[in-house]
Amino acid sequence: MLKVSVRVREWLELMGMLHLTTHDDRIAIDKEIELRTGVYCDDAIERGLISKDEFERIVRSILDRKKKRKEAAPMVA
Repeated sequence: MLKVSVRVREWLELMGMLHLTTHDDRIAIDKEIELRTGVYCDDAIERGLISKDEFERIVRSILDRKKKRKEAAPMVA
């Protein structure tokens, strides 16, 4: 199991969004931050390479993606 970034968890908690995310969501958030900044997600946050606004946009995009996948999934009886 992959370990989730300490800073991502902290920021999610500070923003009152931790309860909205799963472990997999947090891993996706970590990966998106790393993709955008080119450095490890904790380092990106500590260096100020990602703003809180951008972080929130990333979180919302991950949650929206999950929601769209859930809505698109066929109902199985």
